[in-house]
Amino acid sequence: MEQRSTQRTLRAPAQHSQVTTPDVYEEEYDDVWPPRMPSSILRYRSDVTTNTGSLPADVQAASQHEHPPTRIPGKSAIPPRRTAAQTSSDPVLRRSRPERSRPDTEDFAARHSSPLVDKGTVLSRQHGLGYAGLALIVMLLGWIVLSVLTSWWTVAQDDLHYGRPRTFQTDAVVGHEDSATSPSHFIALNLNRHIQVVEFPGGDSMKAKVYVGPILVGPGQDLSAVTLTFKDVNGDGKADLIMNVQDSHFVFINDNGQFRTLHPGENINTRL
Repeated sequence: MEQRSTQRTLRAPAQHSQVTTPDVYEEEYDDVWPPRMPSSILRYRSDVTTNTGSLPADVQAASQHEHPPTRIPGKSAIPPRRTAAQTSSDPVLRRSRPERSRPDTEDFAARHSSPLVDKGTVLSRQHGLGYAGLALIVMLLGWIVLSVLTSWWTVAQDDLHYGRPRTFQTDAVVGHEDSATSPSHFIALNLNRHIQVVEFPGGDSMKAKVYVGPILVGPGQDLSAVTLTFKDVNGDGKADLIMNVQDSHFVFINDNGQFRTLHPGENINTRL
């Protein structure tokens, strides 16, 4: 009898536990698939309240009852959308999903535009150097053309005045059987770069004298004109002969009715 009573007492809690424990599988859905969600837009309330610290009714009911939640007719077991729990008044959720910082467009533009500015500066400098080089080339060509034109003009003028070979003629009173009415006649020639002067004392060709001057050296010297001037360079009162070839001057001293070259150490007036 005692064993039966103990077995009854031991079986009683087991039966009680079987009654109190609900069968989860018995509360499954009748349908295989959940019902279709409405297509209209609905606004859901937040299921988490952080301002007051209170939990929603469904969370409180789940915490108070330890048994699994039962299916409520007319409601779907699908959890609400994630965006429904995120509202603008929820600072906790906003902290959990930080906003992307807006890019600084000024820094971006400055960073990406600086190479363009540098490139433009480099291009402008290159253009400036190109223009400067072009200007120098034009100036050089202009100088060459001007030099050629000047040389051509000089030769043309000498051809007009002195002919070819270059010839110069003049009359002067030098005291060689001449007078103011019958001056001596002089002809200066540049014959193949050899300077020669022919004198006709008193205009008499029978008494003609030839004075040989220097030989010109250099390109184009065969077309250099020779001119004659008369001036007393040694102070003896007689007109001396001076041959002028461009910037060079060759002095012949008037001595004993004719002209001679300078003696070594002979002093003359260099201001010709």
